Amino acid sequence: MLDVNFNKIIELIEQRKNNAYRKVNEEMILLYMEIGKYLYDLIENSNYGEKIVDKAAEFMKNNYPLIKGFTRRNLYRMVQFYNAYKDYSNVSTLLTQVSWSSNMLILSNTKTIEEREFYLKLTIKENYSVRELNRQLQSAYYERYMLSDGKASLSKTKVVGEDDFPNTRLLDTYSLEFLDLPNEFSEKDLKTAIIKNMKDFILEVGRDFTFIGDEYRVQVGKHDYYIDLLFYNRELSCLVAFELKLGEYMPEYSGKMNLYLEALDRNVRKPNENPSVGIILCSSKDNDVVEYSLSKNMSKTLISEYKLKLIDKKLLENKLKEMKIMLDSNEEEIKC
Repeated sequence: MLDVNFNKIIELIEQRKNNAYRKVNEEMILLYMEIGKYLYDLIENSNYGEKIVDKAAEFMKNNYPLIKGFTRRNLYRMVQFYNAYKDYSNVSTLLTQVSWSSNMLILSNTKTIEEREFYLKLTIKENYSVRELNRQLQSAYYERYMLSDGKASLSKTKVVGEDDFPNTRLLDTYSLEFLDLPNEFSEKDLKTAIIKNMKDFILEVGRDFTFIGDEYRVQVGKHDYYIDLLFYNRELSCLVAFELKLGEYMPEYSGKMNLYLEALDRNVRKPNENPSVGIILCSSKDNDVVEYSLSKNMSKTLISEYKLKLIDKKLLENKLKEMKIMLDSNEEEIKC
């Protein structure tokens, strides 16, 4: 009997179907960009202004009723789309790799080209669905990412414009609004809720994280210790231990995490993997206390806050503006 696995045929079919979808999407995005340019030029060079869009929609409806998708609303979006990116040719290759729905979501929820480029690259890298992309936009992921120093020693320091940006960066603040916890809960409740909502948790921390287990046992001498949540991060090529705390960060938490990381590195880590990383998730933290407790600490531990409600995006935008002003000011001082 011929022992052959014909699943390869299915793989080839799916690959070609995906290639065809990407090609169709690319042509559609380019078409919408060209229509947007055509109407934009008419608006700029005629006395009708934006009424041109009304006339174009009426023309399509009356003469080509079977061609769908060219209502006034959609045509106006094409004009907005072209206008937003007409001066940024470097972004054009990104636009065609993202669906029209995702492009519109990014366009309507962002203000700067830097922010749009960030979400375009993030959507491509993480292969976000529209729902997943919308969640990241609503949770102000860009602002939280840019405000996080990412513990430079833990992640590659990349900037906007580099090929693999956004890279893996461990955030200072994580939004866990999807847990839907009651007003009163325990650390066990928090851990259980994260495990039940693991898909959303990995969306928040990054898809390079692979869940290994909870209450992960490590042995030191005659004693057993249990790590709340243990992950493996493919980008960083290392084990990542999460400890969950209800209150404000306390310096003694780092000591226990150091023990966990040392135990992981000695007894669990494989030779080809990087040293383990620890993330202590607290409901709040005093940055001065964190800085003091970690200043002479050589272990790879990050202290992060978690929020159970979406953070005010305006507040984060203002913080990001302040940070950019400070950085610009420092650059000017260096030049002088």
